[in-house]
Amino acid sequence: MIFQTEKGALYGKDFTKKVECPFCGLPVERPTEPLARRYGEMPAGSCRCGAVFACDITGRNLGAAFIEALVFGCDMDWDLAWSLRPGEDYTDRLVEKYDLKSHLIVPAGSYDGRRVSGALYFIRLHREIRDVTGNGVQNKLGRARGAAAPGQAPEHVSAIKMDKKEIRRLAAEYRVEPLMAAAGVDKRIVRDLQRLLYSEDDLTRHRAADILGQVSAAIAKREPGAISTLLQGLLNSIAAPGAASWGSIEAMGEIIAQTPDLYAGYLPLLYTFLGDRDHRPRILRAAARIARVRPDLLRGAAFRLIKFLNDPDPGVRGWAALLSGYLGMAEAKKDLEKITGDSGRIIIYNNGEFEETTVGRLAAEALEKIKQPIPHKECRISRPATGTNPPEGP
Repeated sequence: MIFQTEKGALYGKDFTKKVECPFCGLPVERPTEPLARRYGEMPAGSCRCGAVFACDITGRNLGAAFIEALVFGCDMDWDLAWSLRPGEDYTDRLVEKYDLKSHLIVPAGSYDGRRVSGALYFIRLHREIRDVTGNGVQNKLGRARGAAAPGQAPEHVSAIKMDKKEIRRLAAEYRVEPLMAAAGVDKRIVRDLQRLLYSEDDLTRHRAADILGQVSAAIAKREPGAISTLLQGLLNSIAAPGAASWGSIEAMGEIIAQTPDLYAGYLPLLYTFLGDRDHRPRILRAAARIARVRPDLLRGAAFRLIKFLNDPDPGVRGWAALLSGYLGMAEAKKDLEKITGDSGRIIIYNNGEFEETTVGRLAAEALEKIKQPIPHKECRISRPATGTNPPEGP
């Protein structure tokens, strides 16, 4: 029911408003999930006046929504986005109390028994910039809307559900197939696997991260946004001061390696933690995991990574050596040759098991790989917005 006060203001739990562009007042369509999750997990849209917007369904990540809207309006050109100045190159507006499910503004903050706290962050670039980026933005939205068209049947999966104790047991035993089947009908399995990232047993953590990457790849085929949310949570756990982030970096590496075309945009954010000595070996290990399947994604940051061949930590040196080999970095040959006799020990995880090796052996293997040229493949990585402020890298 809608009530009217003496001053004419409307209130009541059923009072809603259509979503309109704050710049021109025209109605806007429901935001669309992007095809590639390279700029975060937020749906995006545009208005006929040229404004674009990103949807923060929680209303708690407005910084991330602003960045996503700005970068999206720049047709995913991060360099252009960071060069723009507010007021001179663009203007921004925030529309709060947005409900994605109904695509309505709910001033009272409650609708159909649901709490409504979402927000739409609008950006309107100045005309000369829109003239350059506008076609690319509309093409991306058009493809995303086509992919999200109703009537598409989901991929067939086995209808297997299991409780969290069974999930933990199977993960600890590295029995991947039943977990993959369960993920086909119940994405809550991700939550139970994520808990195992905090296991006191190192092998269990690595197995959980490995399986989480495989399960996430299956879920991403039908719900890419769910995995983006998972990656955002993992990233936040790494960035938060004092937070336990055991296994989070390994899990991010596995997820990106399993589905690089969707989530490669999170790579540059992982690099920002290289300045933390505790995180450094794990970041390099995650980078090596991704480079093993898609070396082209890391070549742009290769010189930033292989400098750690001279790090005092043998674990860091070992992962940097392995990474150099996967990247085929001829420029690293001299540094690799210096450590071929390095007896520092390092534990490598592969296919559910640990194996011990030496930094020198990894360096020698990397030199052999460098002799075999790796086909070059161009791939530009777009950085996703995170809503966090991770520490600066070296």
